[in-house]
Amino acid sequence: MKKMKAVTIVAAAALLVSIFAGCSSQEGSGKDSAKEKDGNVLTVYTARSESLNNAVIPNFEQDTGIKVEVIVAGTGELVKRVESEKNNPVGDILWAADETMLKSKADLFEQYVSPEDKNMMEEFRNKTGYFSPAFADPTVFIVNTNLIGDIKVEGFKDLLNPELKGKIAFGDPAASSSAFQSLTAMLYAMGDGDPMSDQAWEFVERFIANLDGKMSSSSGQLHKSVADGEYPIGLTWEDPVASYMKNGAPVDIVFPKEGAVFPGESVQIIKGARNLENAKKFVDYMLSEKIQNLVGSELTVRPLREGAELASYMVPTEQIVLAKNYDESWVSDHKDEITAKFNELLEMSLD
Repeated sequence: MKKMKAVTIVAAAALLVSIFAGCSSQEGSGKDSAKEKDGNVLTVYTARSESLNNAVIPNFEQDTGIKVEVIVAGTGELVKRVESEKNNPVGDILWAADETMLKSKADLFEQYVSPEDKNMMEEFRNKTGYFSPAFADPTVFIVNTNLIGDIKVEGFKDLLNPELKGKIAFGDPAASSSAFQSLTAMLYAMGDGDPMSDQAWEFVERFIANLDGKMSSSSGQLHKSVADGEYPIGLTWEDPVASYMKNGAPVDIVFPKEGAVFPGESVQIIKGARNLENAKKFVDYMLSEKIQNLVGSELTVRPLREGAELASYMVPTEQIVLAKNYDESWVSDHKDEITAKFNELLEMSLD
């Protein structure tokens, strides 16, 4: 695969410096005026993996002749950046999160439904006008096979094992899209399809107690901490775990037997994008047969186009139990309620 050319990768730390230390103003006038003069450019804010970025971006540049600048950081950081720049947008595309994380912030995005949308699986089509699901990252457990020993890990119930107290890597659902998705999967699965039932939240309360006050501040660091041997188990998404396994790391992937969720990780055009037409081309390209087949057959995320290829090293979709009654739109509408209730239980556990 070709290495990315003419693409600037800015790490999350550098991004935070640019936002809070004023470096963005240093990028300012010269860079932005150059963008305005050159209509053959695109700025993409992405929280996706390096392998996925490198599969899509260079091919897009080669096939369209559009030069892409890439800003890489976590979902929460990128959304904050889009919000802070809403009166003078610098980015054109936000490639991060899904409808459940972004629906309440729809005013930050342009309405656009790609002509390729009709070729996507029906349940993953753009129904809002803003969010175009491109790939799916199901919720999973990452297990370090060198550390887990004889502890059985097949589903959510196993996370309450006293032997795992303080040894589970989990993120902040209010800031991390993957942690929030893991939480909703847990609620649906342990509430028998009712995420707001007493039964569901009683389980979450017990799970929080077994975290023993330990939570990861970064979803990217979370799966790495398990792969590096800091934790025996973590709650994350499929892509990085399948990638570790593909490269021979001592980890295993577990789809919880009570049910996983398949959020449609989407791509959005930022409201007021300076390169609107190029942004539309990027969305179209993400949903295209070429890219959906390329990613599905060579990487570790799941394409959402009807009939797209899936690599043999991926767990067949039909072998994965799906959470009962999962409703992405409902979850989006109740995100604040869910995170607030989780934080309330978390604070109680720390008292």
